[in-house]
This record gives sequence, structure tokens and C-alpha cells, in this order.
Amino acid sequence: MTITRTLLSTALVLLLLFTAAAQAADPVDLKTARYEYTLLSGYGITHRDFGETRTQVQTFDTIARFGWFLSQELGSGWYQGRHELLMELPLHLVVDPKVSPMTGGYLLGSWKFTSLDKWAPYVFAGGGILYLDLGLPSMGSRLNFSYQGGTGLQYFINKDTALSLEYRYHHISNAGTATPNEPLNSSKFLLGVSFFR
Repeated sequence: MTITRTLLSTALVLLLLFTAAAQAADPVDLKTARYEYTLLSGYGITHRDFGETRTQVQTFDTIARFGWFLSQELGSGWYQGRHELLMELPLHLVVDPKVSPMTGGYLLGSWKFTSLDKWAPYVFAGGGILYLDLGLPSMGSRLNFSYQGGTGLQYFINKDTALSLEYRYHHISNAGTATPNEPLNSSKFLLGVSFFR
């Protein structure tokens, strides 16, 4: 029942976000947009023996992202770009070792390169909190913290819509607030679509 409620709540939030994104007034592009609405989905797997990670955990990931551009274009040449603040609502559905949701919120900083015509590479880093119940005796708390960083590439299919390919390193642990504290260090591979407004 809890998994169903979590999935339905997340689906409702995603629907509201993307309904708002679809109601844009004037067309914009990457260089003039104020906001970015993104939906990402993909796969994640932990790296056993990376740091203190011992357990294999596999996830199907869905992430709703709201991006707020903090600057106009800065710099020149290949590194010309814009600062962006990213707020994410993740739903990591664990499929191994058992089916269980992980959900919470992330706050990330990003630099989006704007010097290419139809392509926009970007880098990002940040963190947040996650609630999870994997039933693993090696994790001492259901409330955990995450830090992450990664890179991505967007391809613009028209002026204000882009397809995304993203990789992120993702760390989860209880930050020493409980024992034991086995971290989950993983890689996530995500595909998505973004709307610029």
C-alpha cells in the first residue's frame, strides 16, 4: 500500500510539473530561457567494493527536475555557458535485492555550455535527502543522505525542446547518524526530455 501511494503521489507531481511546462507563452531557447522542466528515466546499479559498498542494489529511476537559470551567458569560447540551479524529485524504484521505493529531494548546481548550435553539454553536482527501507541490516537508518555529480548532453530537436543523455555517480549513506552505515555507491544512466520556458 505504501509503495502504491508513493508511486501515485510522484506521478501526480510529475503530471502537474509537465502540465505547467507545456503551457508556455512565448518560444525561447537555451540562451534566453528562465526555466527548464525535465523528466529523466533510467537504470542504476551499485559498485560492490567501491568504498565500503558490499551490497548489489539495482534501481529503475525516474527523476522530475526543475531548473532555474541564475545567469545570462557568461564566458567566451568553448566554455561559454549559464549557471543553473536544479531541484529534483527522485523516485528510485529498487528492483534488486527486493522491490522497494526510495524517494526524497535533491538540490544541485549546474553549468550548461551554450557555445554549440544544437548540442548543450552540462555538468552538475549536489545532494539531498532520501527515505528508503531496503531491509538491509548493513544500513542503520531509513533516513539517508545523498551526494552526487555527473555530466550530460542535450540535443535540441527544436528551439525549446531537447533530448537528454546523462550519467551520474550517486552516493547514499546515513552520514554517520546511525550504525551500521554501509554506503551505496552507484552509477545511474538516464535518458530524458527537457522543455525550456
